[in-house]
Amino acid sequence: MEGYLLLFLLSVNSVFAEEGEFFAGHYDGYSIPPPIDRNGRADTVTTAYFSQILDHYDPTNTARFQQRYFVNTQYFNETERNVAFLMLGGEAQALIQWMTGGAWIHTARMYNALLFQLEHRYYGQSHPFANLETANMRYLSSQQALEDIAEFISAMNRQYNLAPDVKWILFGGSYSASLAVWARQKYPHLVHGAMASSGPLFAKLDFYEYLEVVADSLATHSQQCVDSVKTAFLQLENFITNPGTENVTAIFNLCYDINLSENKIPNNVAYLFERLSSNIAGVIQYHGIPGQANSIHSICGIMTNQTLGREIERLAEVNRLFYGTRCLNYRFQALLTSMSNTAISLSGNSRQWYYQTCTEYGWYQTTNQKEPVFGNRTSENFFTQVCTNVYGSKFNASYTSDQNERINRHYGGYDVNASNVIHVQGTLDPWYPMGLTRTISQESPVIFINGTSHCANLYGVSSSDPSQLTAARDEINRVIGIWLGKDSGTSIHLSVALLLIALMAKIF
Repeated sequence: MEGYLLLFLLSVNSVFAEEGEFFAGHYDGYSIPPPIDRNGRADTVTTAYFSQILDHYDPTNTARFQQRYFVNTQYFNETERNVAFLMLGGEAQALIQWMTGGAWIHTARMYNALLFQLEHRYYGQSHPFANLETANMRYLSSQQALEDIAEFISAMNRQYNLAPDVKWILFGGSYSASLAVWARQKYPHLVHGAMASSGPLFAKLDFYEYLEVVADSLATHSQQCVDSVKTAFLQLENFITNPGTENVTAIFNLCYDINLSENKIPNNVAYLFERLSSNIAGVIQYHGIPGQANSIHSICGIMTNQTLGREIERLAEVNRLFYGTRCLNYRFQALLTSMSNTAISLSGNSRQWYYQTCTEYGWYQTTNQKEPVFGNRTSENFFTQVCTNVYGSKFNASYTSDQNERINRHYGGYDVNASNVIHVQGTLDPWYPMGLTRTISQESPVIFINGTSHCANLYGVSSSDPSQLTAARDEINRVIGIWLGKDSGTSIHLSVALLLIALMAKIF
């Protein structure tokens, strides 16, 4: 099993039809974009592999696989040897850029931490099997991943001869933030604290709130922007339902004529609507992240520009930002075919992550809002049909719904019981409804940053950072200092409290 490492590196097949597409709330190729700042030294970073247990729940199964990790010793205090930071890999390959960039590098410098990043099983170079057949993915779960973390920490304590009182602080963003919270909850004797950025904690099949927040975020530019997007999707629905007067195929440069009966099946139309809404959702999700080409302002600048024509034509202009001159393949079968590709590639992650949504989380971004902005074509049935068609008949809507309930029972959902956790959310982030948005216990503060989106606090300082983001990073560093016994403070700073208070009217 450990010999599979070289095999899959030869494969360059993208799991997705178009590598880098945004679908079901994530990009193919990475979990969150890599940082572009470089504060640490690359010469102190090494890549290594850990012999990880395949099945932590079956002692008779002795199989192991090679799990990749990175180490940075630049700031490590080799005398005290009592502070270690671990960035958890999420639903994509681990990126070495995080070992020299991002806000946690500054935190490591402050507290002399030894830095690790552990790649998640079944992603990047950490594959137990030679392919991604459904049967081979039976060991892909959050429960197994949490056991991986515990095994890794215990092994690194021995390997680096860390002090008996070493304090491990976990860092995570998005799904890996969820893992960080759950790891602190399950292993408080190993994990001293966790910084969880944009972590969804409540499993749910129909995640209709996602597109609600996307619309609310567009409204921070103008209501005209929201109205234009809504009108564009209404026009699209009308032109598809009543063909003959408008050529939707030409407007959006579709690969196949949608007016033909064999193309105008419900799942094809739903996928077209999903593709067009995801163009916008992906921009909102990573609005303001350093290095991102588009923003709320660029999308709304197009959607409110009347010189570009009617609203549907402006929506087509937004689509061209992502597809250029390439045609848009909206056929549902194309999605199923690409998701059914079992070949392993370094950057491919959609097949694995979608499997996790089918078997644990759901989180399907439907158009089931009371007042939908992006049409009403994309129901939870669309997404669960992907589960059934790609992984097998067992993985139907009822199965996924049952697994959502199981996950919430297992971890607690919104009632997660973990101290020494900093939960960070952004008001523009479509994922925030699935995470904690207010502080219940001062032992686990919630920092809700106005005007920022997904995982914004993870990135290094930028001249364009709003003051509230800077204040949030400062507060995170201060709280971690308290955990490490290196700060005398005992409560949330006023600056962060004000961030929460300013949002009360909107959220509650």
